[in-house]
Amino acid sequence: MYQEEESFNLRFSLEAKFPDEYEGDEDERAWLAQWEEKVKPDIVKSIFRTLEQYPDWVARFRNRGMAATDEIEIVLEKTYTDSSLN
Repeated sequence: MYQEEESFNLRFSLEAKFPDEYEGDEDERAWLAQWEEKVKPDIVKSIFRTLEQYPDWVARFRNRGMAATDEIEIVLEKTYTDSSLN
């Protein structure tokens, strides 16, 4: 089977800014926990809901050895049959 591939990256860089008198770790990185527990899952769900609108594309997760806290890869696959190429 012949296969072609292309990549597209959507990268999020997270930053938390604190007042000058903040001495670090007082919030125990609550901002990061909020990202992991609420924001990121909602973004991923939203992406999959959007992709459901395109039934000729199949979306799935792929793990390339990175922790899910560092990377989530979503594979979109479009399969052609001999009859769909004519």
